[in-house]
Amino acid sequence: MPVDIRRVLLVANYQKPEAEGLVEEMRSYLEGQGITVVVFAFSGRTAAPEVDGFDLAISLGGDGTVLFASRFLSSRRTPILAVNLGDFGFITEITKDEWRSAFEKFRAGGLAAGERLVLAVEVYRDGAKVAEFIGLNDAVIAAAGISKIVKLSVSLLEDKLGSYRADGVIIATPTGSTAYSAAAGGPILHPEMEAMIINPICPFTLSHRPIVVHAQEHITLAIEAEQRTGVILTIDGQTVFSLEPTDEVRVFRYPEKARIIRSDKRTFYEVLRSKLNWSGGPDA
Repeated sequence: MPVDIRRVLLVANYQKPEAEGLVEEMRSYLEGQGITVVVFAFSGRTAAPEVDGFDLAISLGGDGTVLFASRFLSSRRTPILAVNLGDFGFITEITKDEWRSAFEKFRAGGLAAGERLVLAVEVYRDGAKVAEFIGLNDAVIAAAGISKIVKLSVSLLEDKLGSYRADGVIIATPTGSTAYSAAAGGPILHPEMEAMIINPICPFTLSHRPIVVHAQEHITLAIEAEQRTGVILTIDGQTVFSLEPTDEVRVFRYPEKARIIRSDKRTFYEVLRSKLNWSGGPDA
């Protein structure tokens, strides 16, 4: 079925040299078809824009730009056309030369928006909730200092997994499975799966391994009282929150999903093969 698109939000990372020119190209093309265009351009860290009432968002940048956009668009169920202006994009499958074709195919009903699990993260201190976040890639609890081990107790709804002595713990979505979690030895999941990854970072006990759990699980990470370093929580590598001993971090599936428009030029596995150089060669 065709999609009625009347208002489009352009989320443009102006740290990418090509972004500004592409914004003007998109604005001219879309406004020429009677579509209202609102541009949110940024360079570096910024607050989220007002995003109510948009039929589509176009992200111009790399994977980090999509992560930023997804955190404020997921609750509105706004589909995101992610255009890659970066060097290494797993989420941004659509190139800058393909955006117009992808837009028209989506508007005509020929491209679908895949739904991706988003994490809800809550921090409790002395029994009271002191912070909450959402993230498309991951939530990471790690030492604030260099080469320090943190002490965490990790449990699920009905089961305690145990105490972790490690550089930290990553809770990753399937989308985030190709990011920090993969670098820490975690499995790669199809981005539209219903699952979460619990991945210890360089655990002191070598028997601790990454675990894939169902998306219905609630994961609780308790910061143990005795720590030899400061502890921080990072969401999508972009939002940082300082934790204190005895804090609890609760991670579960956010009620809404991020809607990322799929490319018809390449599959997720083709992107993996290309980005990870699975065909072989000196960099494989």
